Amino acid sequence: MNLQTPHDPSAANHTQFVLIDPAQNSNTDNYKLIIGSVVPRPIAFVSSQSASGALNLAPYSFFTGVCSNPPTVLFCPMVRASDERKKDTLLNIEETGEYVINVVSEDILTRMNTTAAEFPREVNEFTESGLTPSPSVVVKPPRVLESPLSMECKLQQIVPVGDGSVGSGFVVLGTVVRFHVRADLYSAGRIDTLGMQPVARLAGSAYSRLRDVLELERPVKG
Repeated sequence: MNLQTPHDPSAANHTQFVLIDPAQNSNTDNYKLIIGSVVPRPIAFVSSQSASGALNLAPYSFFTGVCSNPPTVLFCPMVRASDERKKDTLLNIEETGEYVINVVSEDILTRMNTTAAEFPREVNEFTESGLTPSPSVVVKPPRVLESPLSMECKLQQIVPVGDGSVGSGFVVLGTVVRFHVRADLYSAGRIDTLGMQPVARLAGSAYSRLRDVLELERPVKG
């Protein structure tokens, strides 16, 4: 770990920075750096179903949109630290090619947290959390009824990253085939983001709520 100061000697505030080489860090230390740096992170609350019909529900905070044509989103399940195996969500998606991403709002945060435990694959996290499975339209896995917005997804591609050991992960790319938006949050093609009350992930056990929104118009070239 090294300390750096700005190269400009005339700078009034000689702020120091810590220089970190991730190659010299443990997997755990690098993980802490990433989750403390990439914030806030939206939560993909993924409902999936095995080929035999067993339901699974689990949160993932490495999640974002990709593009709109076709409408594509991604989330990234990591290799499970407890046994170095793929997570149940990923196994289900590999088997069926279908899943649903549900938005986590403030009123279901505690119940979502219940599903973060590592249950055996045959355990139904809908039952454990008290959340309600609601039928999807195109895919077989149900959506979370209490979620204000859900996206039915068809698997597009799974990209493995790393050597398969703990700390490695997978980029799961999915095409959204149906959006379910709570009626009071949708008007003229736009979603009331504040009204949705989404919760985002920070580092450790910390979460953030959406309270302040800043608007800044993109400049137009003269």
